[in-house]
Amino acid sequence: MSYYCRLFGRSRQAYYEQQKEKNDKGLQEALILNLVAEIRRELPACGTDKLYFMLKASFAEHQIKLGRDGLYDLLGRHGLLIRHRRRRPFTTDSNHPYRQYPNLIRNMPLSAAGQLWVSDITYIRKTSGFSYLSIITDAYSHKIVGYKLHPSLHSAGAIDALIMAAADIKRTKDLIHHSDRGIQYCCADYVQMINHYGIRLSMTENGDPYENAIAERINGILKYEHGLKETFSSEAAAREAVDKAVRCYNERRIHDSCARLTPVRAHEESGLLKKYWKPKQYKSKNASIATV
Repeated sequence: MSYYCRLFGRSRQAYYEQQKEKNDKGLQEALILNLVAEIRRELPACGTDKLYFMLKASFAEHQIKLGRDGLYDLLGRHGLLIRHRRRRPFTTDSNHPYRQYPNLIRNMPLSAAGQLWVSDITYIRKTSGFSYLSIITDAYSHKIVGYKLHPSLHSAGAIDALIMAAADIKRTKDLIHHSDRGIQYCCADYVQMINHYGIRLSMTENGDPYENAIAERINGILKYEHGLKETFSSEAAAREAVDKAVRCYNERRIHDSCARLTPVRAHEESGLLKKYWKPKQYKSKNASIATV
C-alpha cells in the first residue's frame, strides 16, 4: 500500500482519511435516503422542496450538512425525483334550469378558517365504472372538511359532504360556499341545505377553472399524490382508499400556501399565513383572478 501511495505522491494517512470520508458520506447518504423513504411511505409523491423542509430537523439532529440542491442531486442520482403528469380537468355540466349565483370571492382576503369553503366533484375509477367524490375544502387552511364518495352524480353525494362539513366547529356566521355551476350545487335540495346552515352561495361565472383553483388543485393532489388515480376493484375498496387519502392529506401533507403547515394545523391558526410562492394572476373575461 505504501508503495502505491508514494507512487501517486500521497501519504498513507491521507489515503485512509479519504477512504474514511467516502465511507462517512456513503453512510450519510444512506441515512438521508432512509428518512426520505419514511416520509414517502405515507406521502409517495412528496416533492423535493417539501421533503427538504420536513427533513431540516432530522438533518440538524444527525449533523448532516446538505442543502436543497444537494438533496435534489442525491434523489436524482437514485431516480427518486417526482415527475408529475398533466391531468385533464374535470368539468361539470352547467346546462340546467336552476338559478346560478354570482362569484362573491374575487380578491377575498382570508384571515381564519371557516370564512370560505370551496367545493368540487371528481371521478374515481373502478373496474365496473366510476364513482364520484364530492369534496369541500376550507380555503384558508386547505383542510378537507367534508367529503363523500357516491356511486352516481346525484346531488345526494354533494349533500352528504355538506352535512359533514357543517359539523366543523370553525364555521363562521359569514361563511361563503363557492363552487362551479354544476347541477348538484344549484338544485333545490342543495340550496335548501345551504340556506338551512346560513351559508352564502358563490359560483364561478365563466367556466374558468381558475375561479375555483383551490378545489381543482385538491382533486389533483388526491389523485396524483395520494393514489386516487388508480382503478379500484370495488366501491368498498375505493371508499377505503378515499378515507386513507383524505386522512393522510389533512394530517401529513404540508402546503406552501399555508406557511408549510399541514391542513389540520393551519386550521387552528389565524391571521395571514405565509406563502412560499408568488400567486399568479390569470385574466378572465371580467377580472383578473389571483390563485390562493
